[in-house]
Formats: sequence, C-alpha cells, structure tokens
Amino acid sequence: MQSHFDINSASLAGNNKRGWKVWYQLLRPHTLTAGFVPVLIGTALALQSYNIHLFLFLAMLFASLLIQAATNMFNEYYDFKRGLDNENSVGIGGAIVREGVTPKTVMTLALSFYGTALLLGVYICMQTSWWLALIGAICMTVGYFYTGGPVPIAYTPFGELMAGFFMGVLIILISFYIQTGFVSSTAVLVSIPIAILVGTILLANNIRDLDGDKENGRKTLAILFGHDKAICLLAGMFIVSYLWVVGMVVAGLVSPFLLIVFLSIPKAVKAIKGFIGKTMPVQMMPAMKATAQTNTVFGFLLSVGLFISYFF
Repeated sequence: MQSHFDINSASLAGNNKRGWKVWYQLLRPHTLTAGFVPVLIGTALALQSYNIHLFLFLAMLFASLLIQAATNMFNEYYDFKRGLDNENSVGIGGAIVREGVTPKTVMTLALSFYGTALLLGVYICMQTSWWLALIGAICMTVGYFYTGGPVPIAYTPFGELMAGFFMGVLIILISFYIQTGFVSSTAVLVSIPIAILVGTILLANNIRDLDGDKENGRKTLAILFGHDKAICLLAGMFIVSYLWVVGMVVAGLVSPFLLIVFLSIPKAVKAIKGFIGKTMPVQMMPAMKATAQTNTVFGFLLSVGLFISYFF
C-alpha cells in the first residue's frame, strides 16, 4: 500500500516530481478535453464568417477548463465525504485517500478555480452580453451539484445528459456567441455529436464503477442498463455521433471536410473492445481512457475540418 504523501511537501517547489503528479492527477486531465474541445469548435464555427477575438477565445477557454477542473475536485471531495473512495479505489482520483491531500485543500482549490472562472466570465460579459452571467452561473451551479448537494446529479440516470448539454452544447454555443453576437442553427446541430461524446466519458466511468456504485445506492444509466447493455449504449452513442456528421454533410449544412472525424473511429472501437468481457474496474481503465481520447480526437478533427473549410 502506498504511503501517504505529505501535503506540505507536495506544495513546495517543483523539484518534487511526485508532488506535481499528485496535483496533476487531482485535475483528472483525461476529462479536461470536455472543457477544451467545445470552445475550440464553437470558435472554429464562428471563424467561418467572422473575425475571431483572441482574448475572448482565451478567456472562454480558461474559464471552461477551470470549471471542469473544479467539478472534478468537487467529485473528489464528495466521493471522499460519502465514503465512496478508499485506498483501493481504481481511477485517477484518490488524492485525498491515497496521497494525503486534505479535503479542505481540495475544496479550497475548487472554489479558487471557480472564483478565477468567475472573473474571466465578468470580462467576457463586459465585452459581449450580461445575459451570459446568468448562463454561466447556471453552468457553475450544475458543476457543483453534479456530485454535491443532497441528491447529486451523478447519482441519477441524468448525469450523461446534463454533462453533454452543459459541457457540450452550451459551451459550443457560448463560444460561438461571444464571437458573433448570435446563435445559429448550424452551431446547434454541430454541437450535438460533441454533447453525445462528452456523455460517453461519463458513461464509460459509470460502466467501470457499476458494481461499487450499485452498492452505494446510485442509479446511473450503467446500473439501469446493466454491464452488457450499457456497453451497447456506449457503442450506439459513438455510432450516432459519426452518423450525425454524415447527415449534416449530406444535407449540405457543413463541408465534407468534416468527415475527417472518421479518422477517430479506431479509438472508439478500442474503447468498446476494452469493455467487452471485462468485469474488474482496473481491467476497464484502458477503455475509459480510449473513450476520453475519442472525444478529444473527434473534436479536434471536427475543428480541423471547420478550419480547412474556411480556406476552401
């Protein structure tokens, strides 16, 4: 069993490699693409017809990443408080139970990230519209109650839906709006496959944790569907994401260059194969990673397709 990591040592100078790793894992970096990709896509969509305001893009990007990282820390904090995490838990989390980081430190960091995101949000509103302050406040509230509060969203069948909407659809539309001043139907349609793929990250996590979540009274989609059917659902979500892009191209709504997203299919296939026949959480970790990578590669390629279509 790993020895506890001294929190004071971890916060000292960066010559302690293990300390940096603790803080890096606390961010749960494999999930941060859910904050980065939608901003990139919304901005790439805006580029089709408008000049991009670089500082607004950067402010939106960092605010989105900070909110996602803070949400991960709220997850870390409340999973510990509810006794769901222990030293034998599988996953990139566990800074509290395995590394000796105090719960207070995790919560303080999360609130600090929220505070910084709030300041960036004020700048964005000053340059665009104060209506975004209300939307941003709702996003941050949902981020907190995803694992916080008496009935966390993550414990219900609506976790994937809420994550997909707020971290997929809404962020893409806000990123588009702050550059253009309006929301287009094309932006809404392009956001759908990204929302689905953000949801797959949560579904993959819940498939891995199915047995433990069931013991602790959660009612996630993975639990309601069961292990095998949840994998089928995951595969179906991947398929719909790719077919959605094909549909938009066939309908003439977007450029055929967006079909470049099909280069990410091997990652999706790897994710599904990684879950099939696996029952132990540690065995499913590579599949979880492949699921997150599918979202990253798909979103990045979608952005590339949008950028290429701008020049052609």
